[in-house]
This record gives sequence, structure tokens and C-alpha cells, in this order.
Amino acid sequence: MAILLCLWSCALSVWAASPAVLVIGDSLSAAYGLPEKAGWVNLLRERLAKRTPRYEVVNASISGDTTRGGVGRIAAALKQHQPEIVIIELGGNDGLRGLSVSATRNNLDTMVNTVRQVQAKPLIVGIEIPPNYGPIYTKQFAQAFQDVAKKNNVPLVPSLLAGFGEKREMFQPDGIHPIASAQPAMLETVWRALAPLLKNSQEASVKKK
Repeated sequence: MAILLCLWSCALSVWAASPAVLVIGDSLSAAYGLPEKAGWVNLLRERLAKRTPRYEVVNASISGDTTRGGVGRIAAALKQHQPEIVIIELGGNDGLRGLSVSATRNNLDTMVNTVRQVQAKPLIVGIEIPPNYGPIYTKQFAQAFQDVAKKNNVPLVPSLLAGFGEKREMFQPDGIHPIASAQPAMLETVWRALAPLLKNSQEASVKKK
């Protein structure tokens, strides 16, 4: 019995010690219209499961969410999951609804600061909106992500849809949500900015030991 209790306790310790990557996003990260396993976040989960240390990936993405919604729920998610890295993929619905760019910028800034207050590392994932919103708004919208990243010295993925955003065949019938075969490309786009954070996090963990 004592041996079994010890094994159980050790297993719990290993599980509890697993560093977490938290994704706060919208439908693009919630695998809208697809099986969850096909989404880029789950593909990230599968990739990180093969690494040492094994990272837990928590997907706290909600379809239809905005940056304002993210501000309202991020503190609770941080408290619950205590992540080392937080991927903030919000803003697309702000743009599609034509919401204030300054409000989007301020909300992103607030989320970044909230993440840093708990000693976690933020990563901003931006998005491009369709050109029919007008060149001025689309330019200002894209610039908002860059401004927040530069101000806070935070890594940025300029667009989650980089490389295929103009290819209609890569999207579901709604023209907004990527199909399953586009998800690996989305993962690679995020991975280029995420990998250095994972490396730094792992090195910091080794130094603490």
C-alpha cells in the first residue's frame, strides 16, 4: 500500500509540475467547423507532448470572442492554469465588427500586462481582415498588433493566416475559417515565434534547479 501511495504521489507531482501553454483565442483557435483534433492548437498539443519537458496545452478559446471578452476572462484563466506562456489570439472579431482600433489596442495591452503580472510570457498572434473594410481601417487594424508588441517588447505573429490568407480554397464556405488542411500551416506560423519562448522557459527552469 505504501508503495502504491508513493507512486501515486509521484505521478501527481510530475503532472502538477508540467509547464502549461495557455491559448486565449477565438474561433480560429477553437477549430470552428472542424473536429477539435484537427485544429492548430491540438496540433501544437501533439507536438509539445513529444518534448522534454512535456508541456500541457490549455485551449481557452471561445468562438466569437473579442479582445474585450479576453480582458474579462484572462485573469481567471491565468489563476486556474498558471501557465508559463500565454498565446493571445484575439482581435479578429473586433475587426470584422468594425470596432474601434484604439479599443482593440488598449485591450491587447491590458492582456499583455495581466499576463506579465503573474510572471508568464505573452505571445501576440495577429490577424488580417478583408480588404473590403477599406485601406485605412485595415492598415490601422494591423498596426495595432504591432504597436502593442513593440511597446511591450513582446513577440508577435503578424497574421495567423500568413501564406494562405488570399487563397479561397483554404477556407470553409463562410470564407473566414480555415479548413483542416490549413491548420498545419497555422501551427508553423505560430511555432516560429513560440519556439524561442519555449527554449528560454526551459533554460530558466534548468537554472532554477
